Amino acid sequence: MKAVQYAERGGPEVLRVVDVEEPHAGPGQVRIAVRAAGVNPADWKIREGFIPGGKLPAGTGLDAAGVVDEVGEGVTGVAVGDAVFGSGSATYAEHAVLTAWAPKPAATSFEEAAGYPAPVETARRILTEVGVRPGQTLVVSGAAGGVGSAVVQLAGARGISVIGTASAGNQDYLRSLGAIATTYGDGFADRVRELAPDGVDAALDIAGAGVVEDLIGLTGDPAKVLSIADFSAPEHGAKVSSTAVDRPAALAEAAELVAKGELRIPVARAFALAEAGAAQRASQEGHVTGRYVVTVP
Repeated sequence: MKAVQYAERGGPEVLRVVDVEEPHAGPGQVRIAVRAAGVNPADWKIREGFIPGGKLPAGTGLDAAGVVDEVGEGVTGVAVGDAVFGSGSATYAEHAVLTAWAPKPAATSFEEAAGYPAPVETARRILTEVGVRPGQTLVVSGAAGGVGSAVVQLAGARGISVIGTASAGNQDYLRSLGAIATTYGDGFADRVRELAPDGVDAALDIAGAGVVEDLIGLTGDPAKVLSIADFSAPEHGAKVSSTAVDRPAALAEAAELVAKGELRIPVARAFALAEAGAAQRASQEGHVTGRYVVTVP
């Protein structure tokens, strides 16, 4: 089958479409014929060696949507032919094995569904870990990307008021998700204070733009600030979150919210399998509104 692999650590130019042996579903797993794979920052961080990625050559990709064509031992509630989305490994490929999945909402495209797993799991986890509660105010720095979009909508569904930062061109997008929008950059903390005269209860740093100290100033408590992108945050007393928790529950919640029209992360651009390097380069550059995905014919 065709799959994207790399034989050495490096930039997106090391990615190649190659012929490899098909994977097969083991116990507790399903295999899908991939229709689309989500593009996550973890993909390029593993490829470049910032996150351990095992032996080479290696496939790339963690999220996908497609049609089940193998069901592993002990798996119930899903059958060959079912359309699903979920998390696994080496998902930029014609076939991939998933270790967590949920039914794809019928009205949702495979491209859109492929963009949900990692952002929704991350959003769900960090909202819990930062300890923000219904009725409180949350600041989200870098709110227009995949994770930020999920945070804004999951928080809103829980009765949390969200102030989100993004570029000037993404202000209307954030408002469409239910956030109070403002721009990042110089003076953003003062702008947030004007928007939250009663104070800020918690803050999330999604983009890693060096704002942890400003967020601590806004909350008044380092323990109420969490980053997924700035690993120096603990030096200031803030938290870092990087380990996935209960993917099946996150996927089930995503499927439910999407089906009810309470969650949507738009596809900013779909890349062909042969354009995997360009897709990861775009992800690394940031500033995306929604999600990038790689499609498989």
